[in-house]
Amino acid sequence: MQTELESETTAKKQLPKRIQQPLLVPKQPNQVWSADFMSDSLYAGRRFRTFKVIDDFNRELLHVEIDTSITRKRLIRVFERLRLERNLPDVFRTDNGPEFLSGDFIAWAEEAGITIQYIELGKPNQNAYIELFNKTYRNEVLDHYLFRNLNEVQETTYWWKIEYNKQRPHDSLGDLTPAEYLSQNAENSIFQLST
Repeated sequence: MQTELESETTAKKQLPKRIQQPLLVPKQPNQVWSADFMSDSLYAGRRFRTFKVIDDFNRELLHVEIDTSITRKRLIRVFERLRLERNLPDVFRTDNGPEFLSGDFIAWAEEAGITIQYIELGKPNQNAYIELFNKTYRNEVLDHYLFRNLNEVQETTYWWKIEYNKQRPHDSLGDLTPAEYLSQNAENSIFQLST
C-alpha cells in the first residue's frame, strides 16, 4: 500500500544531457541561432509573451513573436517561416523551456537537421547573446512604453527591429550594424572560441 507522500509524488521528467562547452562565436550566418522567451504585461494587466530569435554570427534579430500564448506548434511555424526567408541554422541554442523540450519540437528539429544545444540549468551565461539581447529589448521596448494592446507591442517591436538591425552600431561588431557586419564579414571558416 502506498503512503500518502508516495502517491503525491511523480517521477521527474528526464532532461537531455547537457555538455559543458565554451560559447562558440560563429564565423558565418546561420550556424548558430539563439532564442528565448520573455513575459510582460499590457497597461491593463493582461500578460503576454515574446519569443525572440537571433543569429549569433552578427547578433541580427531574426524574429519576434508576440502573443498571450506561444505554443510549441507555433514555434515550429516561426522556424518554418524563417526557413523560407534565410534557411535554418546548424545549431539552435536555448534554455530548458518546456516548448523546446517537447517531443514535437525535438522531432521537427531533428528532421530539419538542426542540433539543439541546451544550456545547463542555471547557467544563462551559456546563452549570453540572447540574454544580452533580452536586456536591451526589455530596456528599450518593454520597459520604455506602456502598451494598451498587443498591436502596439507588435508595431513598436517591428520598427525597433529595423533600427536594431540596420541603423544601430554594436560595440561587439566593431561599431557596425548587424546588417553591415553581415555584408562585410561573412567568411567560410567555421567557429572560433570566445575569449
